Amino acid sequence: MVDMNMLLITFFMLCTSLSKPQTMEISMPSNDKNIHDQDRSKVKASQAITILLAENDRVFYFTGLPTDAKKTMQETTYGADGVRKMLQEHNIDAMQKAQSLKTQRDLLKVSSDEYTKKLDEIKGGKETPTVIIKALDTASYKNLIDALDEMQICNVGKYVIDKMDPETKALIKDFEAKGGTAKN
Repeated sequence: MVDMNMLLITFFMLCTSLSKPQTMEISMPSNDKNIHDQDRSKVKASQAITILLAENDRVFYFTGLPTDAKKTMQETTYGADGVRKMLQEHNIDAMQKAQSLKTQRDLLKVSSDEYTKKLDEIKGGKETPTVIIKALDTASYKNLIDALDEMQICNVGKYVIDKMDPETKALIKDFEAKGGTAKN
């Protein structure tokens, strides 16, 4: 009986010491006092991409400011020929740098800690896009997870999940009324 207890104690001690906590980094807003409240959340228009998640696995996107959305809004699909292709086109430099860095890590030229640090710098670069993800109430949770997966696959470091506002809902309805079609 004592032997069994010792084995169990040893087993649980070993298991708890092997499991490491996993964390996710969160970027907090700047505490700079010189920035006005309305300027804190502004994104450079040339780097802004808004992804809109709708019902029935439908996804729309537009680039730039919401005021220009009627001109640039398109419907696409999930996967390699849809959202991923669009994100890769907008984030090609960061993806190439990340791939080069990954190759260096695989060849043991860069340590894992240094790799993580440099990858974060690449993802947070000044020329990388900022993606705003908005989901309708009718969109599925799976769609949101798929969109977040695409952010990781495409090395997008700056993205935010935002509330769907009435103006954006109207953009989708206008797009559908004009007979917008899917573009891969």
